[in-house]
Amino acid sequence: MKRRKFYQVVFACAGIYNICWGVYAVLDPQWFFRFTGMPPINYSAIFACLGMVVGLYGLLYLYVARRPEGKSPIVLVGLVGKILGSVGMAYLIVTGVWPWKAAYLCLTNDVIWWIPFAMYLVDARGTNLSEGQ
Repeated sequence: MKRRKFYQVVFACAGIYNICWGVYAVLDPQWFFRFTGMPPINYSAIFACLGMVVGLYGLLYLYVARRPEGKSPIVLVGLVGKILGSVGMAYLIVTGVWPWKAAYLCLTNDVIWWIPFAMYLVDARGTNLSEGQ
């Protein structure tokens, strides 16, 4: 696969980041609201559940990092989630529901990964069938 080592590093970093973020969100589900100056949420278990999901994505990214060939469906789902999450965040910020400071979350969780995930999908075209799963 073209740029194989690059993708191994990218997905290892994405995996470690997501697992760390997820664990922190589970252990301290109010941190984001303190950081942004928003009032604490009444149902912090919802944010903790988001942390669990993000952490599980991290395990999938580590799986991609181990052997990047043939993992386009995982990367595609990850990229679509990162794009849709950004769209939702932008809507909340533009409509004034959430403060601009909330955008930091979107930058680190989503936007910085758009280009390398998209590059992977371009480079992986044609390798998924020939390389196998």
